[in-house]
Amino acid sequence: MTTTRQNGSLYTSLQNNIATIEFGHPASNSFPSELLNRLTKELNSISENDAISVVILKSEGEKAFCAGASFDELVAISNLQEGEKFFTGFANVINAMRTCGKIIIGRVQGKTVGGGVGLASACDYVLATENAAIKLSELTIGIGPFVIEPVVKRKIGLAALSELTLDATNWKTAYWAKEKGLYAKVFETVKELDEEVEILASKLASYNPSALCEMKKVLWGNTQNWNELLAERALVSGKLVLSDFTKKALSKFSKK
Repeated sequence: MTTTRQNGSLYTSLQNNIATIEFGHPASNSFPSELLNRLTKELNSISENDAISVVILKSEGEKAFCAGASFDELVAISNLQEGEKFFTGFANVINAMRTCGKIIIGRVQGKTVGGGVGLASACDYVLATENAAIKLSELTIGIGPFVIEPVVKRKIGLAALSELTLDATNWKTAYWAKEKGLYAKVFETVKELDEEVEILASKLASYNPSALCEMKKVLWGNTQNWNELLAERALVSGKLVLSDFTKKALSKFSKK
């Protein structure tokens, strides 16, 4: 089932100390601001919940994992305050994933673009299918992946980030993403993916929650300045989205 709600859907289920967060949106599981805010609040709430040891982050359906930020909202931005607020949505989610005291497993079943790549990169361990190609296409519309850059670079390194960002029109395969360190394993089918996610989550949930929490802190070492850094990056993107170049590029996409 895929949601038809305009602002998307977000559901959390709890079982055996594992919280499964599932998000969805009719436009290829993209994120309007309201859905980003809901995900941020949910992650912060889960972080405080002692009954939860592990989080699985997944999206609806078997097609796209996440198409990034809402295109309709991007087109509607008319001033700097709106632009900064829009891009702060993904900054808040990444920081919530970073500071969440639980290990987050990403379940990536299909293509992911832009902010969706940031979302996958902010997971602590990612399993994917071979359909889970990635692309950072922001430069094609006159902006850049500035908010998600720190978390993507942390995961795949500067050279791979450069390749992904500058080759903005081409998809990189799931196997490329695995080679660069974004995905831990790649599977042929969604069924295999789900089985492996369940096995991994169950194993992690059997470990000492305090040890997992301390390990999480170690994994995210040297990111204490990210609240300020990502806020600065949101402002950069907020300015760029108002440029004539971007307005023209977005209007071309809108007409397609």
